Amino acid sequence: MSEPRINERIRVPEVRLVGPNGEQVGIVRVEDALRLAEEANLDLVEVAPMAKPPVAKLMDFGKFKYEAAMKAREARKNQVNTVIKEIKLRPKIDPHDYGTKKGHVERFLKAGDKVKVTIMFRGREQSRPELGRRLLERLAEDIAELGFVESAPKQDGRNMIMVIGPTKKKAEAKAEQRRSREQHEQRPAGEPAASGEQPEAQAPQTDEATAAAE
Repeated sequence: MSEPRINERIRVPEVRLVGPNGEQVGIVRVEDALRLAEEANLDLVEVAPMAKPPVAKLMDFGKFKYEAAMKAREARKNQVNTVIKEIKLRPKIDPHDYGTKKGHVERFLKAGDKVKVTIMFRGREQSRPELGRRLLERLAEDIAELGFVESAPKQDGRNMIMVIGPTKKKAEAKAEQRRSREQHEQRPAGEPAASGEQPEAQAPQTDEATAAAE
C-alpha cells in the first residue's frame, strides 16, 4: 500500500471527504477540507487516491501510523512457521513404548505441530505391512481429539508413513500456552492450582522423539 498523502500534498481540486468517525461528509473542495482539518486539529489524509474523486479522511495521522505499526507487530508475533515433528515406531512395539510415543505425539499436537509417524519394517516384517497399518490406525483413533489424519498411511520403501495434523492452529496453541504461563506466574507461591487445573508439566529437553528400541 502506498504512503497516504497528507494536507497540501493532495493535488486535486476536490475530494470525497470522510469524517474522523467514518461519517460521509460528501464531495468538497480541497480548500474546504483543509480548513475543516485545521479547525479540528486533524490531518487531511488521502486514503483512496485512485477513486474519482479521491477519498480523503480527517484523522490524527500520527496516531494512525502508530496503530498501523502495532497491528503489523502483532501480526508478525502471531505469524508461525509450520513444523513437522517425527515419531518412529516398530510394528511390534510393546505397550509401554507405545504409550510413551503416543505421549510425544499428543504433546506435539497440543503445541500446534504436525507429526510424521513412521513405521520401520525390518527383515520378515516387510511381508506384514498390515501390522504397521493397524498400528497407525490405532494411533489415529487414540489421538483423535487432538489431531486428524492429514496424509493416510502409505508404504515408502521399508517404512510406512502417516502424517497427523493438529486440530488447533499453532497461533492458538501458543496463545493458550502464554495465558497458562501468565496465570501460573501470577498465582501466589504455595497456592494450589484451581480445581480441574493440572500443574504445568516441564517440557522435555528435546523435541525429537527417538526411534523405538527393537
